[in-house]
Amino acid sequence: MKSNTRKTAYAVVLVAIGVALGKVFVIPMGATKAFPAQHMVNVVGAVLLGPWWSVAIAAIIGFIRNAIGSGTVFAFPGGMIGALLAGLVYKYARNIYLAAAGEIVGTGIIAALLSGYVILPMLPESEAGSLTPIVLILLFLASTIVGSILGILTLKLLERVGFVQLGRSATAGEN
Repeated sequence: MKSNTRKTAYAVVLVAIGVALGKVFVIPMGATKAFPAQHMVNVVGAVLLGPWWSVAIAAIIGFIRNAIGSGTVFAFPGGMIGALLAGLVYKYARNIYLAAAGEIVGTGIIAALLSGYVILPMLPESEAGSLTPIVLILLFLASTIVGSILGILTLKLLERVGFVQLGRSATAGEN
């Protein structure tokens, strides 16, 4: 019970960080809004909490950001797929750099392609503009690379202050 309460508390903090930064750290790019902080949160959540928690955090941040006008429909595949892949990679590899790579591949390639071939055709021409799957890959990669680097730096800082021990077990506060 204590572990689930702690994980829930960490998830709430990560959602709050993602939502708060969603009003400050967003770069509009046509119908999309690059949000590197989401990818930072994804990497941190994937390492500290695991794949399913990380996906839930990304989904909640996406819903809230869309509700308050700082997100777009691209927040869902862009956040959730990268979070899932980062979490799964970390679960099996126990390496934060590989988790970040999972975030980059999940968001920058898989989510961008899904967005380009599924979401983009549903948008009105005025919103879609000149976006194509290749353009989305470039935009998503730029955002997720920056965010993943920030995620690694955040985890390294948390390790340095003794909040988490990275490697075999990265459960925050329990090491």
